[in-house]
Amino acid sequence: MNKRRQAAEETKKKIVDAAERLIAEKGFDNVSVEDITSFCGVAKGTFYVYFKRKEDVVQDIGYAYFSAVGEEILAMKESGMAEKLRRYSEKFMHGVQRCGIRICRQWIKNVLDPADLPENYPSKYEFDVAMLENILQDAVEIGQLSKETPVETLAHLLISQLYGMMTCWCMSGGTFEPKDWVGRFADEQTERLFAPYIIKN
Repeated sequence: MNKRRQAAEETKKKIVDAAERLIAEKGFDNVSVEDITSFCGVAKGTFYVYFKRKEDVVQDIGYAYFSAVGEEILAMKESGMAEKLRRYSEKFMHGVQRCGIRICRQWIKNVLDPADLPENYPSKYEFDVAMLENILQDAVEIGQLSKETPVETLAHLLISQLYGMMTCWCMSGGTFEPKDWVGRFADEQTERLFAPYIIKN
């Protein structure tokens, strides 16, 4: 990566990090583009080099974390499928709590009202489904899941369950800890869901 591109990536990251912190503290509606650019020390016009609207920056919040989770699970070649799914679910919920209720509410809103999404931009839900499909397809290719595994269907089912947990957490105002529930969910539901397709060695 050349220096110019690296500088651009660093500037974009500063904007995303500032937006994440401010929205987590104040809520989406109480943060303006000016607040974000002032907080991270860049000109207001610089924001519009990377994003068309304030709504667009929310889609980038957490992407680095969730992408890293996907890469981590893909690297677990020697681990069993049940362990991978449990690890993915736990890491997913850790990322949800890390980003906070106010940001998660925006992700949920973008699923319910995709008209607010930037043009040619997947919602966080679509991003997560694609990431999990990639993990499951890899498991098929390395012989951990059968070739008959309905990858797309199972990815949607698991992500829907995790989004349900995230939504309940948001609706409760954070009165329960998703990380306390996700282990039980992985043990009781995820393993059953995938059991017909896991290849035993």
